[in-house]
Amino acid sequence: MEYVLTANNLYKDYGRFHALTGLSLSVPKGSIYGLVGKNGAGKTTLIRIICGLQSPTHGDYTLYGVDCRDRRITKSRRRMGAVVETPSIYLDMSARENLMQQYRILGMPSFEGVDSLLKLVGLEDTGKKKARNFSLGMRQRLGIAIALCGEPDFLVLDEPTNGLDPQGIVEIRELILRLNREKNITVLISSHILAELSKLATHYGIIDGGRTVKEISAEELEAACRKCQRLQVSNAPALARVLDGMGVEYKILSDTEADVYARLNVTALTNALSAEGCELISLMEHDESLESYFISLVGK
Repeated sequence: MEYVLTANNLYKDYGRFHALTGLSLSVPKGSIYGLVGKNGAGKTTLIRIICGLQSPTHGDYTLYGVDCRDRRITKSRRRMGAVVETPSIYLDMSARENLMQQYRILGMPSFEGVDSLLKLVGLEDTGKKKARNFSLGMRQRLGIAIALCGEPDFLVLDEPTNGLDPQGIVEIRELILRLNREKNITVLISSHILAELSKLATHYGIIDGGRTVKEISAEELEAACRKCQRLQVSNAPALARVLDGMGVEYKILSDTEADVYARLNVTALTNALSAEGCELISLMEHDESLESYFISLVGK
């Protein structure tokens, strides 16, 4: 598998505070990689490091296979666009003027492409309206448009839906999906709003305390969180014998609990358990969410 970004045992210290404590991850090319963690977990610190805004205390990372200590890393970063913390926009300029200014900063030879960028992010009808009069969602979309100047193929977004109303969240989500599917842009997106992230991500990196707890694909997460019947019984080994006899898939969780990945005939199950001297205490539908999976990993 080809990776756009790899981080290897990254540490970042601010005096006695340890923001990153040996973080490692790999972002596959073409993915939407969700960086999951509560506030203070180290998400923004990692993003600032890979954008070249800060240097790691220890460890290293690569962009497009180029080591961070290699002079060529500057060229690799030109393939990146980023919105870190808040969009960097000129409030007294219109959307078009903001994009033209970014073109000048990048030394681009013409303003060709400005109109298509405005249309891409849904700001083509804003005219001369100043950015200070934009809604928060419009400012976020303008920030993404600025990050897309120079046609990057790796986009880094730090909490892009933070503070948005439901309509703004949907607009940002649809824009990210369109960039990934139509423009083949790899996206690294950090968020602590896990329900929203689960509608976007193809891969996840779950971090806590400045380190990676788990990397998992969306398919693997779906398998881990799939629907099941959660049984509570008086004797799990007896339940295992009964379920083996039924030929169904299951997972023993403790001495009294198990998850069963099949529809069960409750009467037949109860009778079979009774023959084994086991009592069925409760049975309920169980569907683990990304939130509960995250909590089970970080323990809080």
